[in-house]
Formats: sequence, structure tokens, C-alpha cells
Amino acid sequence: MPTPRFLTLDDVAEILNVSWSQVYALVRRKDLIAIQIGGRGQWRVEVDELERFIQQKYAEARAGTVPPEPGGTARAADGDPTAEPDAPAAVGSTRGTDADAGAPARRRRS
Repeated sequence: MPTPRFLTLDDVAEILNVSWSQVYALVRRKDLIAIQIGGRGQWRVEVDELERFIQQKYAEARAGTVPPEPGGTARAADGDPTAEPDAPAAVGSTRGTDADAGAPARRRRS
């Protein structure tokens, strides 16, 4: 059987080892390009788009150009914006936010 052209958000979450809601947030922010099939939350990500996304993240990591978290700049514990923070923020974390407010109901594959 040939490799499928499109992946579900569940498939992408499994490949990236993240939650479905984190993948959905990437799609909503247009960090990961996906298409919606029909009007009932049937999102599909092309395999080539997922590979492009992964390569882009590797390039950002190599260049040290990871974009700042939404809502402000990272600051060190002492408040100096020019100093390096003690620990990096959790990348892609949506816990405790309304990132998936309005998200379609998640269906489990059988």
C-alpha cells in the first residue's frame, strides 16, 4: 500500500509525540499548514507540509531564532530583558490556556 498523502491531526500528534490540542493550536496559528475537509473539523496535513514544518523548526533551533512566546519577551529572573533566562519556556504548551477554545470535538480512531 502506498504512503498516504494526507495525515489526520491525530496522526501528526503521534508523529510529533504531542497532544492533539497542541497540533490543533499549531494549525490555528498557521505554524503548520492544514486543510479542512467539510465543515466538521476534518483537518488534514499533507506529509510534505509536516516535513517542511519539522525542517523549519530544526533550522530555527540551529540558528537560535526560536520566536518569542506570544504576549511579550522572555526575561531573566531578575527582570533584565538582555540577560539569558534561567530556563527555557515550555515550547508549544497550551495547558492552562484557551488555545483550543472553539476546537471541534476530537474523535478517536477505531
